[in-house]
Amino acid sequence: MPDTAALTSTDDALHALLRRLDELGYDFVTPTPLTHQRVVRRPGMRLARSVRDVLGWSLPFEPSALPRDLFEALQAGGVLEPAGDLWKSTVRVSRVHGLLFLHSAFPTEDENSVFLGPDSYRFADFVAAEMGHDCRLQRVVDVGGGAGAGALTVAARCWVREVLLTDVNPQALRFARINARQAGLPLATRLTSGLEDAPADCDLVLANPPYIVDPAGRAYRDGGDLQGGQISLDWARQAIDKLAGGGRFLLYTGSAIVRGGRDRLKGELYAMAEAAGCALAYRELDPDVFGEELDTPAYADVERIAVVGCTITKPR
Repeated sequence: MPDTAALTSTDDALHALLRRLDELGYDFVTPTPLTHQRVVRRPGMRLARSVRDVLGWSLPFEPSALPRDLFEALQAGGVLEPAGDLWKSTVRVSRVHGLLFLHSAFPTEDENSVFLGPDSYRFADFVAAEMGHDCRLQRVVDVGGGAGAGALTVAARCWVREVLLTDVNPQALRFARINARQAGLPLATRLTSGLEDAPADCDLVLANPPYIVDPAGRAYRDGGDLQGGQISLDWARQAIDKLAGGGRFLLYTGSAIVRGGRDRLKGELYAMAEAAGCALAYRELDPDVFGEELDTPAYADVERIAVVGCTITKPR
């Protein structure tokens, strides 16, 4: 396992921000981008009046809208940018399963954005349900783990000797380390694509890959071919090779259900698991998400996009 990178002074400031928010009982649930747009278009939402307006709804603000120590922590953390005569935070803070998570401010349009949203909550719920209580694990890897919602959900519920989070985005790894420090949970990080450099003999591999066809090619959103399902298949194949006997791969992803109700991703995953001698459990968690994508050419033959949870278990 790699050593966890040392936190810098700016990281320390962002950790202090999270610690203070926890003391204040801060809470925010990040909605979909479309919901966010609708809410901030309302009258009275042009200027922040509270901490949640600044760090949840990403509204421009005057320094007086925040307690002085929070404003200073944002300054020291290097996450403030001018917005005319006002300021704007480049980060948001949300709570998932009781833990605070630092992630990118709205809108998440930059290639290096660290996204956390409704999928993160559903992913954490799926992982928590699969883990149960009082579980003991030696080695856990969260592939493409972003801000750490999956890895830290496991670490908070189970005794775990090693937790590794991988991602192609250095900013995601940075935020994940800060989030883990605030949660008081173990987390190592590695900058890598997929599971190429991950250790073998894992008890548990987690994945919440991108699953939408994104013309902009943003890493946190674009799932590749198979109408967004290719990365899910690639990571499943890699995960099977990395699992110890009896180990599990928990995949939370989306599947484009094509005309006639056919779930091509499900068929591909079942064939892959059967070839590897693995058991597979597969279920729909939400039958219809990202309906606006059906207006795009990439989804011309798609009836709906379903969110699915897949558990692949390697034989002992």
